[in-house]
Amino acid sequence: MTDQMKAIVVERLGPPDVMEIRDIPVPQPGEGEIRIEVEAVGINFADVLAVAGEYLTRTRVPYTPGMEFAGIVQSLGEGVTHVKVGQRVACLGGSGALAKYAVVKATGIIPVPENFTGAQAAAFPVSYFTAYHGLKTLGRGQEGEWVLVQAAAGALGTASVQLAKAMGMKVIAMASTEEKLQLARDLGADVTLLQDDPDRVQKVREAAGGKGVPLILEVVGGKRFQESLDMTADQGRVIVIGNASREPADMRPVELMKRNLTVTGLWLTSMMADREATVAAAKALTPLVASGQVTPQVGPTYALDESARAFQDILDRKTIGKVVIEPGR
Repeated sequence: MTDQMKAIVVERLGPPDVMEIRDIPVPQPGEGEIRIEVEAVGINFADVLAVAGEYLTRTRVPYTPGMEFAGIVQSLGEGVTHVKVGQRVACLGGSGALAKYAVVKATGIIPVPENFTGAQAAAFPVSYFTAYHGLKTLGRGQEGEWVLVQAAAGALGTASVQLAKAMGMKVIAMASTEEKLQLARDLGADVTLLQDDPDRVQKVREAAGGKGVPLILEVVGGKRFQESLDMTADQGRVIVIGNASREPADMRPVELMKRNLTVTGLWLTSMMADREATVAAAKALTPLVASGQVTPQVGPTYALDESARAFQDILDRKTIGKVVIEPGR
């Protein structure tokens, strides 16, 4: 093993083309850490925002992007005993994954099913834990209830459709193309609508019995946020998970009062600090994965030197499923 490796490095924040591939030192695991040979990196919209300097937390440069990944445990730091060299794990490391090797805290790894590929393992943690917390922990979704899933063909959207159906909910899926809507239907969506349908608000309300939907997973933001409120049933819940529009949204609190609406934010990073909620989510997800009721939908895959193109394709809404970068290609 050499002491240098290929990695993506960001020295200034901006569009995807600020990412450069370079040779940097192989990281060494410290106490309580493990080094992983990275097989696959799941790319989230949050990664794109972090490179742009628009994420919820400040991006400190220089840094190597990549929050979520899977790979093979290559070496153990002092004090690590519950992980074995050669074991495949998924990780939520915050950053550093777009490289040949990455070091993470041993407490941040997630065991994965033996039948998962590296790409499937990388596509699982963020999307499925977020979807669970949005639908159940914070959304309080119930069997038989309607839920609206925006961007239904993306990583979070496909996870949300599958989980909602596994929970016995009825799903209205919105996406930007007919091809993406077909994927949502294949995953079990009951009603599908193009997100730019001029009558989308009325059609969503009608699909849910004329009263609107009790639960919305809101990821678009901007001017569409008001539309989400318009689609929501009285006493409904809107779970704010993203802001794909990258535009500010206006909200009139008095409207929430008049219709007894609840708007709740969801950020997985802080939710993972809630040990009880995390354990409950893992307990619920494990049998669904084992039975095949939910399966990560891996989309296009890219080599490490194609990282900038992968990020740009996400921005341009060209992708379906989870975008994955494979540093070993």
